[in-house]
Order: sequence, then C-alpha cells, then structure tokens
Amino acid sequence: MVNKKSILSKIPSVDDLIKNEEIIRLIDLCPRPVLVQVIRDYLDEYRKEILLRVSERQDEIINLKEILDGIQAKVYKKIAYSLKHVVNATGIVIHTNLGRAPLCKEALDLLVKTSSSYSNLEMDIEKGIRGSRHDLVEDILVELTKAEAAAVVNNNAAAVMLVLSTMAKGKEVIVSRGQLIEIGGSFRIPDVMRQSGAKLVEVGTTNKTHIGDYENAINEETALLMKVHTSNYKIMGFTKEISSKELVSLGEKRDIPVIEDIGSGVFIDLSKYGLPYEPTVQNSIASGMDIVTFSGDKMLGGSQAGIIVGNKEYIENIKKNPLARALRVDKMTLAALEATLRLYLDENKAIRSIPVLNMLTASIEEITKKAEDFYNRIPGYLKNLFIMTIEDEFSEVGGGAMPLHKLPTKVITIKSENNSANSLEAAFRNYESPIVTRIYKDKVLIDMRTVMETEYNIIIDALKTIDERL
Repeated sequence: MVNKKSILSKIPSVDDLIKNEEIIRLIDLCPRPVLVQVIRDYLDEYRKEILLRVSERQDEIINLKEILDGIQAKVYKKIAYSLKHVVNATGIVIHTNLGRAPLCKEALDLLVKTSSSYSNLEMDIEKGIRGSRHDLVEDILVELTKAEAAAVVNNNAAAVMLVLSTMAKGKEVIVSRGQLIEIGGSFRIPDVMRQSGAKLVEVGTTNKTHIGDYENAINEETALLMKVHTSNYKIMGFTKEISSKELVSLGEKRDIPVIEDIGSGVFIDLSKYGLPYEPTVQNSIASGMDIVTFSGDKMLGGSQAGIIVGNKEYIENIKKNPLARALRVDKMTLAALEATLRLYLDENKAIRSIPVLNMLTASIEEITKKAEDFYNRIPGYLKNLFIMTIEDEFSEVGGGAMPLHKLPTKVITIKSENNSANSLEAAFRNYESPIVTRIYKDKVLIDMRTVMETEYNIIIDALKTIDERL
C-alpha cells in the first residue's frame, strides 16, 4: 500500500527552497515576503497534485527541478502586469476586447512627454490664470469639423448622456424605433437616455420611419429630436430612414434642437480607399445638426474619449453641467487625442501615421508583401515542424463599424500533425506576449493586416516555445 505521508515528507520545505540558488535569484524580482507566500501557495498545489500521481515508484514522484520551475513560473506570473502588450493577429482592426485603436507614434510621444512631468492641463499659460482642459483640444476640433465649439468626455456613451442631461432632463427626446441600438457591453441607447433623466419617445417602426412620425410626436414636452447612426448593423430591404437634413429642417420649423450620435468618428471619406461610405463628422455638422457626438478610439484612431461638437451656446451649457466633471478626461487622454487630431490636418499623413487608418486602407498588394516578408523570416526547421502556408482570407473593420464589409487579406495558416488547432490557439494566447489568433478549418490563422512588423519576432519566438512545450 502506498504511504502518502511518506511521499509528502520528501517535498522540500519552504525554508529549504528559499535557500536554493535558483530561488535566491528571484528575490531581485520579487520581495522576499511575497516570494515566501508564492512558494507556500505553490507547495499547497503541488501536494494535491502529487497525491493524484502516487504509484509504487515513490522515489520518482518528487522532482526538485519540477518544483523549482513551477515556483519560477508562479513568480513570473505574479510580477507580470495585468495590462500587457497583445499581438492582434485576428484581422479585426478595431478590436474592442484588445483595446480598440492602437495609438500612433505622435500620440505616444506627446503622451509620455506631458505625462512624465507637470503640464498646463488647467492653466492658461499666456494669462497666468486657471484654464479649462476643454480648451486644449477645442480649437483643433473646431478647425477639423467646422463646428462652433467642442467638448471631450471619457467615452461616447458618456457624451450622449451628458448632452441629454443638459438639454433634455425631465423632457422628451424623439428617436426612431429603428435606431434604438445596443452599443456594446449590453449598454443600450434607451438605458443611457434613462440615466440622463430624459424621456424616450419612440416613433416609426423597426424598418421604416417617416418625417411625419417625428412631427406627429412633437408636443410642448419635446426637448430634442435625435438621430442615431446604426453603424453596428444594417437593415436591408423594405426600409425608410430620415436623412439628417430632413430632421434638421423639421427642427428648425418647430424650433427644436436636433442632435446626432454617429458612433465612430470618421473625419475622412474612406470610400475613396475602397471602404463603404460612412457619414463623416463634417457632413453631420454641415447638415445643420446642433450637436454631434462620436468616439475617439474607433475609426478616429485615437484615445478613448467621447467627443461633442456643435452649437457654441449648447456646448457651453454642457461644459457647465456638474456631470461633466464626473465624466472628464485626464491629461494622458487629451495628449493622445490632440496628437492624433493634428495628423488629420494632412489627410495623406493621417492615412500613413494613424494605425487604424493605415490598416483599413492597406491594399492587398501591401498585405501580400507583409505576409511574404514574415513567412521568409520564419526559420526553416519551424516550417518543417508545422505545416504553414500563405492563403487568401478576409479581415473585418470591427468596433461596430461597417459590419457587412469584408477586407481582402493574407493569412499565415499554421497546422500541426500532433496537436489540434485549439491547443495551438491556446498556446499562442498564453504566450508571455499573448498572440490572439483565429481558427478556421482546424488551422490557426495569423492575419497580416493587423500584425505589425515589430511583432514578427514575437510570433516566431512563440512558435519556438510552442514547439518545445507541445
């Protein structure tokens, strides 16, 4: 009969392990009290695992190297940052789960420069008095959008809520039933409106709304007419939607402000680059909208922010709303946003420099070159261990934008004769620099549209490690 107590007694103690040279070296990475607790936690797990392994060959159950390796792995996991660099090999350009838009170099440079020292976040340097953080990006937003004024809060849901709270609290806001969208994470336009204190009035049907539906719903309690761009889905077939100009005309006729939430802030007509047309912020303002709201970290390619542009009088009231302080952005957000916005002064430079725009507009020829370059860098022995090919596929825009549009791309397919695609995908995802891929027909796909050249070696090193572990 196996003597479990005897087996467990052979496991080194915490005191013995803390004196081991390999463990001592870890003290430089992890404070001693934390290291001791990690060892204790690991040994508790190891004892349970050993009891599941017991056999007649008791002398081979306890393995010191296995224990040392396990403790080291647990220490490295303990000291690793929770938020880390991830390689997006999915082909989804604006990937909500992966932080949406990667920032451009200009944004990173300004962010580091202004965040690692004091800054003029709320000081008017010229006058030597207290200033407003809104002023830091207002001028550039006004120049780019041709709006009268602008304000920035921490995301677009907050922007919509702040606008409604300021302009329609306790009153009615008329919205087409077909535009009552869910914006992700189970947050819905009706929920945001309810939190703002405004009262939702639905008009029309799911697929058809006429201008008369809005007009018939107007009464003395009506504060706003609202249009919501349904960027994350499309209704096809027997449909009718009111244009911005039609709604603005009705608003002017009845002296009611009109606002539009366009979701993804697009400053460039991307249809000239082969993508579907999306309404630009400039077009919404030109149509006469009193207020337009949009995101900073989707199609715009900047930091997470909710941007509000439009009529100066309304914007000034929005800035004075006590809720605006709770929803305000910090210096890092503003620095990254301003640097990104300034690139839009030159469209060609914006396309080249803003990662999201560069990925979305990349030609299939450019992506083919990337795929071939990456494939040629992979060591020959890895190509023999794994079955790899370059194949045609499709990428997605992501972020709730252009849901029906597929972007032609090139992928590196990876298949193993000894391991399933699921195990390969998990190994990539759990690598020290996680690599998020997708699976198709029992192959792991590395989509080259969203992989940056600086990440090629990370994927190659991961392949080497995966080969050793699987």
